Parts: sequence; C-alpha cells; structure tokens
Amino acid sequence: MGILEELKKIFAQEGNVPEKKEEVTMAEKKMTVEEVNQYMKKTMGFVPRMFQIINTVTPDPGKTFADFYATIFGEGALSKKIKELMFTAIGVSYCSPRCIIHVIPAIEAGATTGEIFEAVSVGMIGAGFVPGGPGIPYAFEYALKCLDIEAKYRKGEKWEYLPQPKFDHGVY
Repeated sequence: MGILEELKKIFAQEGNVPEKKEEVTMAEKKMTVEEVNQYMKKTMGFVPRMFQIINTVTPDPGKTFADFYATIFGEGALSKKIKELMFTAIGVSYCSPRCIIHVIPAIEAGATTGEIFEAVSVGMIGAGFVPGGPGIPYAFEYALKCLDIEAKYRKGEKWEYLPQPKFDHGVY
C-alpha cells in the first residue's frame, strides 16, 4: 500500500475528517476583501501578511488557502492546538519568522502560556539538531519572540512577528 492510499485510509476513519466548512464556492459568491479577510481570520485564526496584500488584488486565493489550511490544521487525531504548537516549534527550530505567527492560532485554540513555553523550548533545542540548522543560540531569539508575541496578543497590544519589508533595495 502506497503513502497516498495510507493517508486516504487514515482520513477516512471516523473522527479524523475535518468538519466541512461553508460549501459556498467562489463561483457562487464573489467575496470582498473584508469578507475573505474575516473568513481567513475565522478559519485560520490569522491573516498572513502576504494575503493581506494578495486579497486586495483577488480574494480567491485567500479563501482557497484558508480552506486548505483548515484541512491540515483542523481537529483530527491531533487537536488544532497541538498542530499549531508543533508548527510554532518548527518555526523556532528553523528560525522562520513567518512560521512563528502560528503562536496566535495556538492561543486561539486554547494553548496556555506554559504550553507555548514548552513548545518553543522544544523548537529551540531542536535547532541544535537540524542538519545545517541555525543552532540553539539563534533559535533562542525566536523562542523569545514567540513569548513576546504571546504576551502582547493576550494583553491586546500591537505585536509584530517580522518588520514590514522595505522595497528600497537597501537605500535609506
């Protein structure tokens, strides 16, 4: 049995199939920028920065991505919270600023400060074992950034996972 058949078998088991979200296709209803951003926030827990821009040009990819995201990160054999904590840890271990944003949906899924601390700690140690990886001291900075985002988010303060890009070719 190949991997594809094995995956189909796993997802076909009762309780492992993510709940179907709204079955409205884009052809049936054209979403506005505000609607797709709200849909992404509801479905994913956040709107990735790239989709904050892409959705202003065409909302279709935003909804499609949110639906894809829901099939991966939805409830299944592992809870959404655990999956988001895993992805946060991966972001720390690879020093990926775009992955550590998953601390927000982890919080929305019920992650405690202690659970987030442990997840980013595992990610930090993992960075020392990733072949050619960043190493523990660099991942430590990302672990701290996750904890900073978590604290600010819980207080309702403005937070940022990555500085806004400057398209100035290094010219100030």
